[in-house]
Amino acid sequence: MADSAVSLRRDGRAKSAHEVIESSDFKQLVKKRWTVSMVLLALLFVGYYGFILLVATAKDFVNTKVGEVTTLAIPLGLGAIVLAFTLTAIYVAWANKSYDPEVERLRSQLRQ
Repeated sequence: MADSAVSLRRDGRAKSAHEVIESSDFKQLVKKRWTVSMVLLALLFVGYYGFILLVATAKDFVNTKVGEVTTLAIPLGLGAIVLAFTLTAIYVAWANKSYDPEVERLRSQLRQ
């Protein structure tokens, strides 16, 4: 992304909201957020709907006992829940490390 020194107009005034929204930095940030979100969403859908399809179509497999009373469906279902938490944690870590600082940099262009 561009240098923070480029945040002012040539006359030294802060950029307008429209100028920030139209900037290539803002557009790249939106594209990056969209890409990260869609990749994580696709992984979540594959995991969740894969589990649902497995339960619906491979009943013999998911009814396999893994303990005295527990079937394989229970750990697979818990795995789907853990996958959702893990993907959420990945998004939060990415947002805290990369996205939020960039948003703050763009926001500071409006305040100057």
